[in-house]
Amino acid sequence: MTRIAPPLLFGLIGTAILVWLGMWQMQRLDWKQDILTQIESRIGGDPLPLPAPGQANPDADRYQPVQLNGTVEPEELYVLVSQKRIGAGYRVISAFETADGRRVLLDRGFIRVDARDTPRDSGASEVIGNLHWPDDRTSSTPDNDTADNTWFARDVDQMAEMLNTEPLLVIARNILPGDPGVTPLPVDTGGIPNDHLQYALTWFSLAAVWLIGTLALVWRLRQTKEG
Repeated sequence: MTRIAPPLLFGLIGTAILVWLGMWQMQRLDWKQDILTQIESRIGGDPLPLPAPGQANPDADRYQPVQLNGTVEPEELYVLVSQKRIGAGYRVISAFETADGRRVLLDRGFIRVDARDTPRDSGASEVIGNLHWPDDRTSSTPDNDTADNTWFARDVDQMAEMLNTEPLLVIARNILPGDPGVTPLPVDTGGIPNDHLQYALTWFSLAAVWLIGTLALVWRLRQTKEG
């Protein structure tokens, strides 16, 4: 028994720790799902006017639904993206001038690569969308090629400078009249990481392996002693 007790105790403690980590990740999963539900509810809420100039708050106003009436300007910026089952294409970013004279950035949606030079509708429009401060850039994201008008991230300040707008981006959910060549890519929660279930399953699996290994070791020690 003296030979068996230390590895058995060590194994049970290790298993308990791994199970606790799995339970903690399940708690984190519940927390993240509550957050995502709140965000989805906010995204689909009633649209409000734009925040006053200079008063937008990226934390408080992120995902805020807004309704714009005004004019889509013809100048465009192209952000390289990829869509499942479609392939590479661009997000089209235009300036939008509201009826009261404010200019903001409008993410109109997705076009295919070969449609970049196709003329698109501009002019008087009504837009329902969401304010957003996207975090597209990672350590491996190239610098935007402004000379070629090819963007790799929606850097709001830089785009606003290029199109002479406020540093405020509205991602369209619906545009009237719509352009059949542009598919809106509205804000959703799909890009928000939620890997807690996978982490929990990993910890529970490790706990099972640890426990099985402990029991196997104890069995071998008992067999050796009896032999």
